[in-house]
Amino acid sequence: MTERAVTVTHQGSVARVTLTNPKRRNSLSESTLRQLKNALDEVAASGATGVVLQAEGPVFSAGHDFGDVAARDMVGVRDLLALCQSVMERMHSMPQVVVARVHALATAAGCQLVASADLAVAAESAGFALPGGKGGWFCHTPAVPVARAIGRKRLMEMALTGDVIDASTALDWGLINQVVPDADLDAAVDELLARATRGSNASKAWGKRVLYAQLDHPESDAYAMAAEAMAAASQSAGAREGMTAFLEKRHPEWTD
Repeated sequence: MTERAVTVTHQGSVARVTLTNPKRRNSLSESTLRQLKNALDEVAASGATGVVLQAEGPVFSAGHDFGDVAARDMVGVRDLLALCQSVMERMHSMPQVVVARVHALATAAGCQLVASADLAVAAESAGFALPGGKGGWFCHTPAVPVARAIGRKRLMEMALTGDVIDASTALDWGLINQVVPDADLDAAVDELLARATRGSNASKAWGKRVLYAQLDHPESDAYAMAAEAMAAASQSAGAREGMTAFLEKRHPEWTD
């Protein structure tokens, strides 16, 4: 019987996706990754407007389960990494805003989860690492979203040394959005998510999709992509209502 490692709960318009296997340090085995992918798919199809990605226990996530990896040949590991990639990309493609709630250490693919979320809030006691640099299996895939968050030199430091950076450093480097005292973590996550989910849901979902699509393109291509999306979006119900409400000096009434 497959051990339950991920749960989904709903509180109003917010879905909470929780890693619930603390005795395995919330490691990302094939089973856990499939459960996480299914949970994100379930939430994506729901009426939720925001998602909190969180974990139970003393570690947010220790990354890939070495027991799972060591039992595979190269083809099997490639399949596992493809599944992991699909989880990270699902956070980008789903219409909801995803906020990582990081209460503790996030390493390797666990750090990849944080970097792949739209937003991230960490407790002061949290830490972040790409530890493969001081071991035998380099953090190639976790480095992909981390690099896009913190830049080349800082990525090189994390990836080559494998050292843990504290939450304040992660904030300074751009890996996370906020650091708060441990006792204030839930309130800070809720407050940021409330601000990030204001307005037209349809407009925000489209906006999120285009932002991720244009980020890694050359500037001229990014402008072309963004301009076409913005022109099309100007004809949407949300855009029309937002502009009309502004011109009429009233609060908008969102229907989506």
